[in-house]
Amino acid sequence: MADIKLERNKTPWLAGLILVLSWSGFGSTAWAQDEPGATAAETRAGDAGSKSGAEKQSALNTDPLANAIFDRPFVVGGQRASMGGYAETRVLYGVEEGISDGMSFNFQRFNLFAFAPIGSRIRFLSELEFEFEDGELEIKLETAQLDIEIAPEFVVRGGIILPPVGAFNQSHDGPIWDFGDRPLVSTTVIPSTFSEVGAGANGVIDLGVIELDYQLYLTQGLGDGVVDNNMGRTSIPDGRSPGLMEADNNGEPAVTARLALRYAESLEVGLSGWHGAYNSFKADGDEIDERRTVTLAALDFGFAHRWVELRGEVAWASVEVPASLGTSFGEEQWGLHVDAVVPVWRTVMFDLPTTLQVGMRGEYVDDHLGELRNGDPAGEEHARATASLALRPGEETVIRLNYGLDWVSDLVGNKPERGMLAQLGLATYF
Repeated sequence: MADIKLERNKTPWLAGLILVLSWSGFGSTAWAQDEPGATAAETRAGDAGSKSGAEKQSALNTDPLANAIFDRPFVVGGQRASMGGYAETRVLYGVEEGISDGMSFNFQRFNLFAFAPIGSRIRFLSELEFEFEDGELEIKLETAQLDIEIAPEFVVRGGIILPPVGAFNQSHDGPIWDFGDRPLVSTTVIPSTFSEVGAGANGVIDLGVIELDYQLYLTQGLGDGVVDNNMGRTSIPDGRSPGLMEADNNGEPAVTARLALRYAESLEVGLSGWHGAYNSFKADGDEIDERRTVTLAALDFGFAHRWVELRGEVAWASVEVPASLGTSFGEEQWGLHVDAVVPVWRTVMFDLPTTLQVGMRGEYVDDHLGELRNGDPAGEEHARATASLALRPGEETVIRLNYGLDWVSDLVGNKPERGMLAQLGLATYF
């Protein structure tokens, strides 16, 4: 068959002819069915709801192009997506080394969820986050994942996912927690919230009274910002980059895995790991630098009883650092946090079952484990103790009062700087 080519100067005439034919022929078929006073969208939605699948497809193909925006499953098939989200806000009063800037209000974040079941074994979930950090509004698509359930023991997942490094990264919504600040170990050693493009599988295996929960994913990985950053030290969170949602910087995926044992609804213990190259060591197929990696390992636990709830995780990180960088760039980091929450009063308030809880969090992070290159012990340590009083009207809202004390040491281990932060906050699902 001979190739058909259009000359540039004839293209507008052809487009005009197609437009006229569409309006006078195919388009008139759809418009002729419109009821007086009804919009094209209303007519389409009504017709689509009463036709078979083949008839719907035929109707879609004969609609004017201006109506193409309505040719989507959730319109012709009826609403099937659910919307929701959560918001966090608080008022703060802090003191550092006896100096205070007074009181301030802080709107932490506003997140929107969208969920849709696509058949009985396929589901889609997305989360859009609006977060205020360091005086700037950051907007990011935190999750956009599609799950296909082959069986409960084998579910395929792909898209923008939350790698299962520890427990917090996958369960970090503000209303869940009685503490307004996220754990130090989960945001510095593990770079939560940690979103990556990738794919893999997860599942739950029933072992009687115990369940085995596994997850395994290949993802895009971290970027050069782990060491190439404005911090002047190793910073795993700075390895996150919006560009990594589009393309890998070194063409080598990272691997994440987590195994957890769960007993009923009262106890869960998980072991997880993440490993991948972070630097751009390849360009146009050629190696331009030495390959360097980040390795993360975490142990998390959760225990719930009627009178106490315990949660926490321990994480360790190893980073291959270029020898040319200064002594401030550490090769190992570690940290932990442990939360204990006890309900002390239950009543009915605002027509909801309400619980008053007291809690305590202890946490510690060492951002530069080991010694400096001159043999002196390295500092970069941060310890924090936080007390909490939380009122929970229902299960979706928390009003929390936190009082925390901080001790922060610099790289060379000078006397720690002391700080205090009091905050009254509100977090709720909607």
